Amino acid sequence: MKTENDAAQPVNKKPARPVKPLSKALGQSEEVKDLLDEAAEDLSSVNAVLKHEVAQPAPPPGVESALEKTQAAEDKVQDAGQQLTQVNQALKEEVRERHLLEFRLAAVTERAEASRNAAFHDLLTGLPNRALFNDRLEHGLAQAKRHDRPLAVMFLDLDGFKKINDTHGHDAGDAVLKTIAMRLSASTRDDDTVSRHGGDEFLYLLTEVESEQALTLVAQKLIAAIETPCSVPVEGAEIPVHVSASIGIAIFPKDGNSAEALIKSADKAMYQTKGSNSRFLFAS
Repeated sequence: MKTENDAAQPVNKKPARPVKPLSKALGQSEEVKDLLDEAAEDLSSVNAVLKHEVAQPAPPPGVESALEKTQAAEDKVQDAGQQLTQVNQALKEEVRERHLLEFRLAAVTERAEASRNAAFHDLLTGLPNRALFNDRLEHGLAQAKRHDRPLAVMFLDLDGFKKINDTHGHDAGDAVLKTIAMRLSASTRDDDTVSRHGGDEFLYLLTEVESEQALTLVAQKLIAAIETPCSVPVEGAEIPVHVSASIGIAIFPKDGNSAEALIKSADKAMYQTKGSNSRFLFAS
């Protein structure tokens, strides 16, 4: 079963420049700084020797000139090292700021995703809510009309659910709804959608319909999953409960040409089921 709103557009955010390449550049720059420091030390050692030679009574020819050149080279290397130190410090600050930016962006994205999920999913069961179901149903209808193919909506109502709430409390009822929601999700195909319509009512959209016989098998599978015995926690103890369901099935286009008409037809068939000997009925 799908768990996102296919029609919803992703939130557009300007991506931050990646931190990893910048961190790599900082590492390379610091390596260059180390090489400059080593070169400055080597030049300083050479200059110390040359200064010693110049201080002699008869220094070798060209020593003073060589000392001037190496001293100038040492000054340039030290100056370059100081400038590179400033560059590296700026790079470190940039890396820190970008790490902070990525952290904030991730937090904003997570909150936006949570808000989007809450807007399209039932808070108790995590199933798609009415808004998301209607969106997928409208999309499914558009495809069904375009390709001239059937589509089906099942309206499921849990029998005896009010008794569970009245006898064991709403926490027990909520636990039952969560259990049924998980079972329905596990029983649906990837291209289909099961939704909590409200209370103890669920809607199931089937976008690929081979035949009424195939729909019969799906309804039987759902009923078997729902009626599997379960237990709920009540005052620290596990209490066994039994839940059954009534299902109404509407097929596009014969039972309705719009989302509203199909849901209404499936709902009506579901109520007719409650007065029959069957667990499910077709609207037709």
